Amino acid sequence: MLYQLQRQIRTLAAHKSTMDRKEFDATKAGVKGLLESGITKIPKFFIRPSLETVAKSSCKFSDISLRIPLIDLAGFESSKRKDIIDEICEASEKWGVFQLINHGIPISVLDEMIAATKRFHEQPNEVKKELYSRDLEKSVKYYSNGDLFSRKGAADWTDILAFDFDDGIVDPAAVPQLCRDAVTEYVGHMVELKNTLSELLSEALGLSSDYLAKMECMEYPPIRCHYYPACPEPNGVLGSVEHTDPDFMTIVLQDNVGGLQVVQQNMWVDVSPVPGALIVNMGDFMQLITNDKFISVQHRVQFRQTGPRVSIVCFFYPSSTNLYKHFGPIEELLFDQEPIYRETSVMEYVDKYNSNGGPGSNPCLPLFKLV
Repeated sequence: MLYQLQRQIRTLAAHKSTMDRKEFDATKAGVKGLLESGITKIPKFFIRPSLETVAKSSCKFSDISLRIPLIDLAGFESSKRKDIIDEICEASEKWGVFQLINHGIPISVLDEMIAATKRFHEQPNEVKKELYSRDLEKSVKYYSNGDLFSRKGAADWTDILAFDFDDGIVDPAAVPQLCRDAVTEYVGHMVELKNTLSELLSEALGLSSDYLAKMECMEYPPIRCHYYPACPEPNGVLGSVEHTDPDFMTIVLQDNVGGLQVVQQNMWVDVSPVPGALIVNMGDFMQLITNDKFISVQHRVQFRQTGPRVSIVCFFYPSSTNLYKHFGPIEELLFDQEPIYRETSVMEYVDKYNSNGGPGSNPCLPLFKLV
């Protein structure tokens, strides 16, 4: 009888959580709208119980003495190329992430992209909500939490402006005017930087510089412009739950607020903002095709006392025509090793990633191991 009662209580609690999420989503105002409503207690589905935090990660402490690699790209086309490639290789093997300076993108372009993201999210709700949608077919949309209804754990305290342009070709007419020029210019620079990093990563793997380009694994760059407003209960939430990215590579632009952390030596390490820097991290597919040579880094966003925080995240996937193409460990990297992972497509992997609980759940990559 007691077991049945406990089960009923859990069922009612889950139903209440679902209803709360639906009610929140129906406002089309996001977490910024919640803040502007004057709340002092945030909805329970955003709260991360301490037991959940411990259960989701064995990394319980931060280490301020550790610093993620900072790589200067200046001179990569000259005699410095080998040294830069060696640095990228070491960072990708040991950390799965590095900060990049002198990458060729003017700081003015980065600053304007951050400003444009703020301009959009700080508009009146009545203006923004016209773009609020969870329709996967829409190339431009605004929402709060892409997995609001599918995630098993607490929701993230973040609103998102999303751009999904086929293979990086921007349709300016689809972009809100107040950020149109910034987005168009930024996407172009992201594609150029991806091409450079594709060459350097290929060489870091001991392959020809055009190897990853010929695989056509990083042709589609969806962009997510995150806005993390202040929170009445900052210690109870995360801006982004701990997770790895289910792509090949991710490039992140963050403002000077901070809060991004990555796992190293079983500890959380702050990714401290560096003026003009971009963050480059490996995704699950990069670890898969390199047979664990390059690692997909686990990361999260914690709240700081200052805010709001803004970050622009550019993911790299295969082109729309290659989403069902199978990728597996690169044969040239195996030598006397056995492949660790089976071949899979992006569509299969992302489906498994989402059905496995999405961000904050158990890692998805081990599900594709051969042994």
